[in-house]
Amino acid sequence: MSSFADGDTDRDKWDRRYRDAADDIPTACTLLQHYAHLLPARGKALDLACGRGGNAILLATHGLDAHAWDHSQVAISQLDQLAHTRQLVVHTTRRDVIAHPPETDSFDVIVVSRFLHRALCPALAAALRPGGLLFYQTFSHERPASCNGPENPDFLLAEGELLRLFASLQIRLYREEGLLGDTQQGLRGEAWLIAQRD
Repeated sequence: MSSFADGDTDRDKWDRRYRDAADDIPTACTLLQHYAHLLPARGKALDLACGRGGNAILLATHGLDAHAWDHSQVAISQLDQLAHTRQLVVHTTRRDVIAHPPETDSFDVIVVSRFLHRALCPALAAALRPGGLLFYQTFSHERPASCNGPENPDFLLAEGELLRLFASLQIRLYREEGLLGDTQQGLRGEAWLIAQRD
């Protein structure tokens, strides 16, 4: 997933990455796949920093009014094509999610995977409608050497950080295993959060 933080150079990098992955079928993040049963029967849902839109496709498949935002036009175009092929409606927008976060009380579900911009978190919590759910999965700092992910600490969560970033929401699920036990098994190098607005 991507951000506008580095301007056109960053956007060009992500455009190239998505072009190179054009033959791969995008899938929803593991958190959303495992806990899709918590999704509401109807409502407006956002796949934020959507990349090629695996989360948006799952949201639309579940009958939600799915929206997907990313700053890469290549990713958005690929998602448009995939949604058309699958006869699903996904409202796509090329959007700088940092400069233009979602409006207050605008979504029943927000999904964020492998994207972290800490200053955006209060806006994400406020963008949920009452009862709305946030699904958040991204990279953590504490991880075995075998785990993939960014090296830049700006994009890595500290231990328990998602809980602090979304302290205003009611926690429904939190999972972070760090380096406990057999690091070849379980959830490593990531943290998962599902939280709900009162």
